[in-house]
Amino acid sequence: MSMKRQRIIRLTLSYLVVAIMSVIILYPILWVFGASISPGSTLSNFSLIPENPTWAHYREIFNLNESSYMIWYWNTLKICIITMLGSVLTISLMAYAFSRYRFWGRKNGLIVFLILQMIPNFAALIAIFVLANVTGLVNSHWGLILIYIGGAIPMNTWLMKGYFDSIPRELDESARMDGAGHLRIFWQIIMPLARPMVAVVSVFTFIIPFTDFILAKVLLRTEEQYTLAVGLYELVAREYGSEYTTFAAGSILIAIPIAILFLSFQKYFVSGLTAGGTKG
Repeated sequence: MSMKRQRIIRLTLSYLVVAIMSVIILYPILWVFGASISPGSTLSNFSLIPENPTWAHYREIFNLNESSYMIWYWNTLKICIITMLGSVLTISLMAYAFSRYRFWGRKNGLIVFLILQMIPNFAALIAIFVLANVTGLVNSHWGLILIYIGGAIPMNTWLMKGYFDSIPRELDESARMDGAGHLRIFWQIIMPLARPMVAVVSVFTFIIPFTDFILAKVLLRTEEQYTLAVGLYELVAREYGSEYTTFAAGSILIAIPIAILFLSFQKYFVSGLTAGGTKG
C-alpha cells in the first residue's frame, strides 16, 4: 500500500472519529434546545425540530412575576464567583508553601490531600449538615461556599504545586537578593508565571456550584436561596406542575457563563493542564 493511500485512510478514519464524537456531544445539546422551544409544558409529542417553535419559555423564566429563575441564576453566579476567587487564593498560597518550603509534616500533608480527593463530598453529607447546623450556616450561601472551597483544595493543590515546581527556584533567589519578601515574590513573580494553572483552577472551581445538586439541596431550605440546580429540580418535581420545556430553557442558559469563562481562559487552559503534572 502506497504512502499516499495510507495517509488518505488515516485522514478518513480521523474525520470519521471526529464526526461520531461530534454527534455524541451535540445531539443532547440540540435535543435540550429543541425541547426548550417546543410549545406546551410536556415532551409527549416532542421532535428535535418542533413544528411550531416558540420562545415563550425563555420569556417566562425572565419574567420575575412568573418565575424565580433569575433569583436562582444570581444566587448561583454569586456562589460561583466567590468560590472561584476564594479557591484560587487559598489553593495558590497552599501550593506555594508546599512547593517552595520544607517543613515538618509536608509529605504527610500531601498524602492526606491525595487521600481526601478520593472521597466525594456527598460521602460526608450527614457530618456536613450537622456542622452547618451547629454553625448556623443551614440555608446560607456562605455554608455552600466554604464547603466548595474546602472540597476544591486537595486535588487543585496538587495540580498547582506541580506547576509551581516547574518554575525555576533561581527566580526566587534572584528576587530575594534584590530585597523582595515572600509575599512579593509570590504575587509579582510566581503568580504571573502561573497564569495557565490559575486559569485551570478558576474554570474547575467555577463550574462546581453550577453542576452540584446534592449539597445545595441538603443545605438550602427556601426558594429565595436556591441555586439553579435545586430550583430547576423543584420546577419539574412539583406534583401538578411539571414544566419540562421551561426546565430545558433554563438548562440551556446555564451554559452561557461557563462558556464565556472557558473561552476567556482558553489560551491558558491546555498548557495549564499539561504542566500541572510535574513531579515535585
